[in-house]
Amino acid sequence: MAVQSGVYRGVPAEERVAERRAKLMEATLAVWADPDRRTTMTAICAEAGLTERYFYESFSGLDDALTAVMDAIATEIEETTMHAAEEAGTDPAARTRATLEAFVALLRDDPRKCKVALVEAAAMPGLRHRRAELLRHFAHRTAVEAREIFGANTRTEAEDDVAGLLFIGGIAELVTAWLEGAVEVSPEDLVEAASRGFLGLYG
Repeated sequence: MAVQSGVYRGVPAEERVAERRAKLMEATLAVWADPDRRTTMTAICAEAGLTERYFYESFSGLDDALTAVMDAIATEIEETTMHAAEEAGTDPAARTRATLEAFVALLRDDPRKCKVALVEAAAMPGLRHRRAELLRHFAHRTAVEAREIFGANTRTEAEDDVAGLLFIGGIAELVTAWLEGAVEVSPEDLVEAASRGFLGLYG
């Protein structure tokens, strides 16, 4: 089969690279979340059915692949929850509940995402900084959302950011405990408790 202009079997080179990266991302998530496997480049390549050559086509190393998975999870959470909030309208309680329902549903549907982003990443020195950055990002987004839906208040932006850190840190611990079975509550109870926490901090 002749190869012309980067096209092979009708598929452009850029598309093939993207497809291989997607396979490697999914494989990284699968291996990283599996307690019976060591998270190595070799294991990831075997899971994806690709050689190490293609791993280095997309990532500079193992930490780069793990960070990419964390960032993808964070992006999915942010996009999903922001869409849910906008669909809920302007009522603070309704927006809060819709946001948290979307977040809990996402992690309930694929608990691996919480496991790797919150639990496993914290145990890996090369990822702790990025994990902390993402948590602080969500804390700031929480503070921004609070100011948008509650309007002007007597708190400073710094105080709102502190409240955001308290809220996001608490949510991270609560959801982790829930998925690990350490806290036996329904998803609805979890959303209710988190909603009260948010409204109590900012309302």
